[in-house]
Amino acid sequence: MITTDSLNTTDAGAPMVADVGIPRREAAVGALTPVCGCHLVDLTGHVAAVMLVVTMLALAACGDMARQPVLAGMGPMPTLPAPQHTLIPTVHIAPAVGWPKDAMPQGAPSTRVAAFARGLDHPRWLYVLPNGDVLVAETNAPPKQDDATGFKGWVMRLFMKHAGAGVPSANRITLLRDIHGNGVADMRSVLLEGLNSPFGMALVGNDLYVANSDAVLRFPYATGDTRITAPGTEVVKLPAGPINHHWTKNLIAAPDGKTLYVTVGSNSNVAERGMEVEVQRAAIWEVDIQSGSHRIFASGLRNPVGLAWEPSSGALWTAVNERDEIGSDLVPDYMTSVRDGGFYGWPYSYFGQHIDARVQPQRIDLVAQAIEPDYALGPHTASLGLASSAGTQLPAPFANGMFIGQHGSWNRRPHSGYKVIFVPFDGGKPVGGPVDVLTGFLSPEGKAYGRPVGVTLDKQGALLVADDVGNVVWRVTAER
Repeated sequence: MITTDSLNTTDAGAPMVADVGIPRREAAVGALTPVCGCHLVDLTGHVAAVMLVVTMLALAACGDMARQPVLAGMGPMPTLPAPQHTLIPTVHIAPAVGWPKDAMPQGAPSTRVAAFARGLDHPRWLYVLPNGDVLVAETNAPPKQDDATGFKGWVMRLFMKHAGAGVPSANRITLLRDIHGNGVADMRSVLLEGLNSPFGMALVGNDLYVANSDAVLRFPYATGDTRITAPGTEVVKLPAGPINHHWTKNLIAAPDGKTLYVTVGSNSNVAERGMEVEVQRAAIWEVDIQSGSHRIFASGLRNPVGLAWEPSSGALWTAVNERDEIGSDLVPDYMTSVRDGGFYGWPYSYFGQHIDARVQPQRIDLVAQAIEPDYALGPHTASLGLASSAGTQLPAPFANGMFIGQHGSWNRRPHSGYKVIFVPFDGGKPVGGPVDVLTGFLSPEGKAYGRPVGVTLDKQGALLVADDVGNVVWRVTAER
């Protein structure tokens, strides 16, 4: 981990940043110290502003290179190499540039891709109402004054902005309606606004539940509504605070409509802030809709986001983002069925009982209980979206399984993710390898035209994909 205290400094105490050959005045150059192939120079004089950019470029050149293909870290039995520790963790951003005119992602064979809605503001998550209206959460992280502090935090904020994640949150849910049934949203309306980094949505009866970053709220809804002005009623508070490292809170309703399952990500990478800030985090909550009381349904899940019911078994599944900073090949994100009372390892171990030696003191008793996930989704793919394919109109190979939206890596060399994949199921379990459904989100130069996040099926069975860099909702149908 890089902290301000660990940086080399000049005799005057000025921090130094990496030298990648940018011309500078000799008066500004201090002693040079090599770090992972780069050089450090004194941050003084008129080059300070330039050196901020140089820091980003130099850090991007540090870190490790993947030793195995992404596919090796996918499936029920992924290859898990030894951890790689570097002085500076791997940072490899795909700069966000948006879609060129007339460009779009490429669909799987025998499918067609079109824009359902354009010109949105960082669309992250989707929900389809019974009448076919599509809700999109236009959202981003809330202000988090204590998250990623110091030099490392400053660098990461710059990188995330570079990747398209630095825009202010619109804090609204927009309703999209396809009036003419031609696969394009002809009408849009702000259904809810003034929210706090909203994410998950679920309709139970005449109540619309929305997961803000700090609470689940309930709003009255009637079929056909395009605007809700009534204030929300708080159902349950969620862990938030000045850190709120993993802020996305998703939810899904139980089939009987009596409970909600709510995801709450960890407050750190691997509990480096201490377990006292992780209370009731890295977990899926079970919330009673009527009383708001809750319990921990499953724990040890670093950052669970996507939720879906598997139709044949009735099991709850989740997509989980795993830990960083032990190499480009570790640790694979995963999807798994969720057992009531199950513990999945975080922070003490990963993918079952593989101990993470960085976490001290260890809890061998908990590691012994850690459940191995069902299916690895590749290292650093940022697998966020999850949707059952039941009812899809896509070709027959996609009839039974799960769609996964992979937002894409920022810390793997080469990049991973930046696509939507499908994993076939049989008997309620994954079988076989992943299949690409939607690709082409990266340019040949490694820039991001878009980044897929939430995935869902619309009322006609088409696949909808939220793209929070392209600001588009894409629609994938069977080719006719």
